[in-house]
Amino acid sequence: MTTDRPAGTPGFATRAIHAGQEPDPTTGAVVPPIYATSTYAQDGVGGLRNGYEYSRSANPTRTALEECLAALEGGRHGFAFASGLAAEDTLIRSVCRPGDHLVIPHDAYGGTFRLFDKVHSQWGVTATPVDLTDLAAVERAIQPGRTRLLWIETPTNPLLAIADIAALAGLARRHGAVTAVDNTFASPYLQQPLALGADVALHSTTKYCGGHSDVVGGAIVVDDDVLADKVRFHQNAMGAVAGPFDAWLVLRGLKTLAVRMEQHSDNAQAVAEFLTGHPAVAETIYPGLPDHPGHELAARQMRRFGGMVSFRVAAGEQAAVDLCARTTVFTLGESLGGVESLIEHPGRMTHASVAGTALEVPADLVRLSVGIEDVNDLLEDLDQALREAGSGR
Repeated sequence: MTTDRPAGTPGFATRAIHAGQEPDPTTGAVVPPIYATSTYAQDGVGGLRNGYEYSRSANPTRTALEECLAALEGGRHGFAFASGLAAEDTLIRSVCRPGDHLVIPHDAYGGTFRLFDKVHSQWGVTATPVDLTDLAAVERAIQPGRTRLLWIETPTNPLLAIADIAALAGLARRHGAVTAVDNTFASPYLQQPLALGADVALHSTTKYCGGHSDVVGGAIVVDDDVLADKVRFHQNAMGAVAGPFDAWLVLRGLKTLAVRMEQHSDNAQAVAEFLTGHPAVAETIYPGLPDHPGHELAARQMRRFGGMVSFRVAAGEQAAVDLCARTTVFTLGESLGGVESLIEHPGRMTHASVAGTALEVPADLVRLSVGIEDVNDLLEDLDQALREAGSGR
């Protein structure tokens, strides 16, 4: 992926540290304050100071985060939410109305599918899962006049499929649909959906943006003013906004995003190559491996291949479950994107909600969020756990 930028535009790491974060004009503090306030004094009725009246509508700490996120994704408008699912819900209600239709990945994140299948379906919005790597299948799934949103994950969770953002965005545009990309797995550092033609970049900032497993949050970034006005209205009307302390934690995490993503990617590449040759592993899934079906596409639209690795255990489902309990450096837990390495069994954990549906994941699948620890410790930990799994102990 090209990292070229217009002359005079600061680099990614510079924007992550400085965008929306000028030193405090009163004290000179280089870190934005946590504005723990619900309301603001007005200079006469309707006389708002810098536009602030009530912290559901706007808060200076959240503003700093929203400006930084927008700068990192290359958009003009950023919005911070209480969770990634809150961001998703707000976007869908901003774009869709009862009777509308969405196209979603056939291996979407389980929580996203649950939101579509169990919540928005009750609101009269339907969704069709489809293999986003098959452009012809995507076009067949689009319902002219009804499909308002094409939902993309790339890489997908947990099967790490790679979708062609530019091609899909062009297809959606021809049919009058909005293209939204869940960019959580890649982070703004590794992938820039708006530059590839998408209308929306969306994140669970809980993950790589926060990066330290200590905050829950979500974000939307758009470039279009009309779409931004719709999102802004619904963000305020629905109220699932990021609180000031949560916004501050994500903002702090973004400062080191570039260096963390480089280390995540280095470690994940080494882990994937190790797993590929292990006799207890039936299949290793990582876009950085040359035999991954999306390898060349990922190399074009991503800076690196990221920190997520999935693999299938040769001995089957129970061995995969047992393996997750045998690691010592990898912590058994849901979520991803923190500095510490995590291991999980998607079929019984993050993707249990899609069991029995078209989105059900393989029962022998294990997902790794590869952290930034010493890579030799990670490899040794996986090796001992896999050898025990292979022995049947």
